[in-house]
Amino acid sequence: MSYDGVGPRAVMRSVAFLAAGALAVPLLAGCGSDDEGSKPLAGQDIGAAQRTDIGDGGTLRWAVDAMPQTLNTFQADADAGTTRIAQAVLPAMFRIDAAGRPQRDADYLDSARVVETEPKQVVVYRLNQQAVWSDGREIGAADFAAQWRALSGKDSAYWTARNAGYDRIEKVERGANDLEVRVTFARPYADWRSLFSPLYPKDVTGSANSFNDGARKKLKVSAGPFAVQKIDTKDKDVVLARNPRWWGHPAKLSGIVLHEVPRDKRAAALADGTVDVADVDPADADRVARAAGSQGSSPVTGSGGRTAAKALRSWALLHGSDEEAADRERGALAKGRGTLGAYLRQQDGLRRIKVRKSLEPAYTQLALNGAGGPLADERVRHAVAHALNRQEIADLVLKPLGLPAVPVGSHLALSGQDAYADSSDALGGQDAAQAQALLTDAGWVHGAVKDQKKGDKAAGAERDKGGDGPDAAAGDGTYIVGVDDDVEHNGDGKGRAASDEHGRQAGRESTEDRAGQHAGDGSGAQQLAQDGRQYAREHLTQGGAPGAYAPKGTAAPAGAVAGPLAKDGKPLTLRFVLPSGPGSDTLRKVADRITVMLKKVGITTEITKVSEDSYFRDHIASGQFDLALYSWPSSAYPATDARPVYAKPVPAADGSLNVQQNYTRVGTDQVDQLFDQAIATLDEDEERSLIRKADSRIWAAAGSIPLYQRPQLVAARADLANVGAFGFQTPVYEDMGFLRKGAKPATK
Repeated sequence: MSYDGVGPRAVMRSVAFLAAGALAVPLLAGCGSDDEGSKPLAGQDIGAAQRTDIGDGGTLRWAVDAMPQTLNTFQADADAGTTRIAQAVLPAMFRIDAAGRPQRDADYLDSARVVETEPKQVVVYRLNQQAVWSDGREIGAADFAAQWRALSGKDSAYWTARNAGYDRIEKVERGANDLEVRVTFARPYADWRSLFSPLYPKDVTGSANSFNDGARKKLKVSAGPFAVQKIDTKDKDVVLARNPRWWGHPAKLSGIVLHEVPRDKRAAALADGTVDVADVDPADADRVARAAGSQGSSPVTGSGGRTAAKALRSWALLHGSDEEAADRERGALAKGRGTLGAYLRQQDGLRRIKVRKSLEPAYTQLALNGAGGPLADERVRHAVAHALNRQEIADLVLKPLGLPAVPVGSHLALSGQDAYADSSDALGGQDAAQAQALLTDAGWVHGAVKDQKKGDKAAGAERDKGGDGPDAAAGDGTYIVGVDDDVEHNGDGKGRAASDEHGRQAGRESTEDRAGQHAGDGSGAQQLAQDGRQYAREHLTQGGAPGAYAPKGTAAPAGAVAGPLAKDGKPLTLRFVLPSGPGSDTLRKVADRITVMLKKVGITTEITKVSEDSYFRDHIASGQFDLALYSWPSSAYPATDARPVYAKPVPAADGSLNVQQNYTRVGTDQVDQLFDQAIATLDEDEERSLIRKADSRIWAAAGSIPLYQRPQLVAARADLANVGAFGFQTPVYEDMGFLRKGAKPATK
């Protein structure tokens, strides 16, 4: 499964994160203008076609990482499969467009707007008069009210993973007629469009039993172009069939089957027709591309032997074989047998497959655990950031795929979204001299290192002595928070990690808390960056050596590059935790490059590979790491969804540290205040300005360093239309289908 990708709504709030099509489940160099986020870096690649060019009927078989554990997206174990099903079978008042912005869904909603702001915010929804549940009942106020009561957080009998927004509602009532729903808020809520998407029938949300258990394995009532027909645990299929009561454009497909297929089996499944579409890793994408390039001659027989020879070399590289093994395979191939023969037959089957690629609505970051060890010191975190060449890392991942290699400039939005602005200059770009000066000021100097006896603690965060070694488990290894974790959540979706002496330091005052009163009013990226840099200078130089936060170009202290650094006899070594498994190649390459960059400024790393099953639960969520790579999805509602990711950790009554989803344990009061202000304003321009200010402060705190937007690689049958790399957009399931005979295949 994909550990480096997640989905905004299901994840951000429940931590079942990774995107639908990417939902599993919405910087450091330079500033930009307010309109720099007006266009996504990469467009959709879905084989777009008109409905008239698509045949009626057919079943689409879609590979998923795992059978969904629940059909209720509001539960903690909801995943990408849960979200995909909900999008196809349930109403959503607003869906996300290709630019990552919420848009009214006209199949369900004629209009929705704020009609009053004083004395309280009131939103009126006017429903499409044709909108009905599959049992024939009209969608109406009773469904809205039941969902609000279930998710408000007031009734602990409901096992909910998130209630953000619903907890601000005072009442839900019928409006002027049956098609009108009136929602009154007790407190202003900027992200009101995020609510009631998806909307469950009152049959599900009306009682705790039906909410907790009834909707886990079946949805008797739905209201989308498709309905859940069957969940087959034996064959690992979820079968969706056309909804006969659907009032919108009729679904082109007669059915969709979500079929569980491990990542390392997907090329074979695509080749033999077991599935028609699947997210794939770069290696499999390359296989598909090479198979397509062999058109005109059979990959098995080749053309003058050239194709077979190329395939033989590819096979040998793939299997790490020597020339003698390759010779044996040649002989077996001549008799129609052998591993290479099977490989070539797969390549033949892959000729009808096309790789569609874009960028996921998610970004990969370097997380710095600020709870203890060297990274509890902001100067060391800043030094790590200044050691990184983020452009080089983006090039490493995205250029070979032919995708735009642009470092991500925001923690809270991606290019194309309204809230996006590159605020990375609040921290600054690569500068080895500055990094070395910061480390010197923090007491890390070149000197003698005491002999480390067995059992001694290293300088980094407390080591986990679990049995997760490099070969603990195979898996895709690219973690994106939420989709694959097993973290327990309380009723409001806040994860809780065990506290220790280091963890208690996470609540300490940081850069913005001490100097926040100096914040400027400018909403542009340049002003935000200046604010962040000013705070960093004021804090990081207090009591330090002159030039500790050195201007760009300042020479490094004498001997600064002589080798590893030490303090009190302990070397500056950071534990870099990575997931194991064949799908983690990209993360390993990124980690290796980061290791080289850190070494240049005197920071050494200790890379530890752990099982994919324990990577998030036992290491990220519990704080057993210094450095880690994982991804967060972007959201159309950052004021709501991103707050728990960057909230300042606080001690809980039972002695644990409540980190919510802030696994770096780095937070500030000022960031929390900016999120609170953003969520409470109904002025969209003001909300956007506050979000950008919050992002600037998050950069300055240096708890996480955004690196690159994740690639989205989807292998699909060449004659499959309106399916593929969706980017930000919610898929339109009724428009998916197979091209009519004679229709030209869609091009990008």
